[in-house]
Amino acid sequence: MITNEKATHFAAKWISAWNKHDIDAILEHYADDIEFTSPLIVNILNRPSGRVIGKAELRAYFSKGLAAYPDLKFELYHAFAGVNSIVLYYKSVKNLIASEVFIFNEQNMVQTCFCNYKES
Repeated sequence: MITNEKATHFAAKWISAWNKHDIDAILEHYADDIEFTSPLIVNILNRPSGRVIGKAELRAYFSKGLAAYPDLKFELYHAFAGVNSIVLYYKSVKNLIASEVFIFNEQNMVQTCFCNYKES
C-alpha cells in the first residue's frame, strides 16, 4: 500500500528532477523495463503507438522532450496514493493539465506509466 506521505515524497522528487531538467534524476524513478505511454510520444518521436519500452527508449524520449521544451516547468496540484500506484495531477508543458499514473513494481520502481493531457 502506498501512503499519502510516500505519494507526496515521490511527487516532490519527480517534479524537482523535471524542473531541474536533470535526466538522470528523472530516470532514477523508472524500472529498466518500463512501459511508458503518452500522447506526446506521437509527436516528439513520431511514433503512432504513443509508447516506449525500456529505459533507453525512455531516455531518448525524455531527452528530446527537454530539448523541445527548454522552458519546461511542472507545477504540482495533487498527488494521489493507491495500492501500488501514484497519480500526479499537475500543470505540464504548453499549459496542459496532466494526469500521470505511475504503477510500481516490487522494487518500488515505476514499471508502467500512462500520461493523459487536457488543454487548460
